[in-house]
Amino acid sequence: MNQKIKLHGFNNLTKSLSFNIFDISYAKTEQHRKEYIEYIDELYNAERLTEILTNVTRIIGANVLNVARQDYDPQGASVTMLIAEHDAPPTDPDFDEEGPGPLPDSIVAHLDKSHVTVHTYPESHPDNGISTFRVDVDVSTCGVISPLRALNYLIHSFDSDIVTIDYRVRGMTRDVDGTKHYIDHDINSIQNFLTEETQNEYQMIDVNVYQENIFHTKMLLKDFDIDNYLFGAGVDEFNAEELEDIEMRLRKEMLEIFYSRNVE
Repeated sequence: MNQKIKLHGFNNLTKSLSFNIFDISYAKTEQHRKEYIEYIDELYNAERLTEILTNVTRIIGANVLNVARQDYDPQGASVTMLIAEHDAPPTDPDFDEEGPGPLPDSIVAHLDKSHVTVHTYPESHPDNGISTFRVDVDVSTCGVISPLRALNYLIHSFDSDIVTIDYRVRGMTRDVDGTKHYIDHDINSIQNFLTEETQNEYQMIDVNVYQENIFHTKMLLKDFDIDNYLFGAGVDEFNAEELEDIEMRLRKEMLEIFYSRNVE
């Protein structure tokens, strides 16, 4: 559908984008694991998450109508935003409703009414030192604007080692002749909406159901520098055998999350 469809009334299609983002670390001692949870909990508290979601609404082009946010004890946070369409279209000549959205250092504006939510889940394995932070983000819109514009910004707003993305277009809308339309933009993969920079950083696989307008992409960070995964310690505090064992544990955790199955 390269040409714009003349619709009868409002565009009733619902476009839903769901993220699971995972950050993996190794915390050597029980104290380090406790400090990791506290660090993540503070770094991604409700206030910071609200800032991130506010930027998301600008990127996809929305006004924020209402914000509900909460920090939890012992850890975790949630934010929900009700958002609404701008009265006027964006004035930025480079704004592309269906093209890849910006990275965190650049923001834009325009959208349709719906909501954005985020929930965090920091946790630590009691035995092997692996600590995992998961953040779930949902962006749901009605109308012509696609939440896919938020993809690149969200991926680069977190330390994203593994990213699982689901995108679905639901419902239908009608053109002026009464013909039903079940999708209003071209897509054969979520990867179409990632910048070249993002694509180069991740190994990716797709599982798509085209006839149902359901798209699924998994992403695994290619670069692995163990020094980036050690929390509260540096590589000089471990011998070669210990570092090899830690790397094996980290890689096992990442592959299990990426493939959604336990590896023996």
